[in-house]
Amino acid sequence: MTHLDIELKKLRLDMVEMFNLVLSQLEKSQQALSEFDKDLAREVRVNEKRVNSFELKLDRDCENIIALFNPVAVDLRFVLASLKMNSNLERIGDIAEGIAQFVLSIKNAPDQNLLKATRVMEMFTTANSIVADVRTSFENEDTRLARNVFMKDELLDEINIASTSAVAEFIKNNPDKINQSLYMLSTIRKLERVGDQSKNIAEEIIFYVEAKVIKHKKISEKISTSDSSQSENPGDIKS
Repeated sequence: MTHLDIELKKLRLDMVEMFNLVLSQLEKSQQALSEFDKDLAREVRVNEKRVNSFELKLDRDCENIIALFNPVAVDLRFVLASLKMNSNLERIGDIAEGIAQFVLSIKNAPDQNLLKATRVMEMFTTANSIVADVRTSFENEDTRLARNVFMKDELLDEINIASTSAVAEFIKNNPDKINQSLYMLSTIRKLERVGDQSKNIAEEIIFYVEAKVIKHKKISEKISTSDSSQSENPGDIKS
C-alpha cells in the first residue's frame, strides 16, 4: 500500500466520522425539541465546536494530500469531493445547532398541536434518514442510493411549502404563541436546507464514483442510471 493509499484510507475513515458526528447532532436536536430537553440542546451547542474543528482538520488533510501526493483520476475526484462534502456536513451541523438554540430560547415546551400541524417531526425523521443515506452511499460508493436522496428530498420540500399556511392558521387560533410559531417556521426552513446540503453531497458522491457532473440538472436526469456505472470495488478508491 502506497503512502497515498494510506492517506486516502485515513481520509475516508475521518469523513465517515464527520458524517456520524453531524448525524448525531441532528438526531439530538430533534430529541431536544420533541422532549423540550434544554440540557440536550446545550450539548448540541457545545458539540458544534467539535464539528467546526473537525471540518478544519479535514480541509487541511485534503489540501495536504493534493499538495504532497498529486493524486489523479478517481483519487483526485475523491479528495475534491471530500472537500466539498466536508463543507456541506459542517453546514448541516450549523443547522442542528440553530435548532438547539431555538429550544433554549423558548420558555415553554412547543405546543403539540403546532408540532402536529407543521409535520416538523416527520420532516426531522426524513432529514435524518437522508443524511444517513448519503453516509451509507459514501461508505459503499453506492450511487443508486445517492440518487434516492433526490426523491426523498421532495417530501421535505412538500412539508416546507405547506408550513406557511399551517403556521398562519395556528397563529390565528393561538395569538399568544406567535414567537413559538415563528421559531417553528424557522426550524422547518432549516430542515429543508438539510435536504439541500444532502443533495449536494449526493452529487459529489456521483461525481467521484462515476466521473459525472449532475449539478443544475433536472431531478429526472439526476436519478437516471441508464448511463451510469457502479464502482467495481465498492469502498475501494481506484487509481
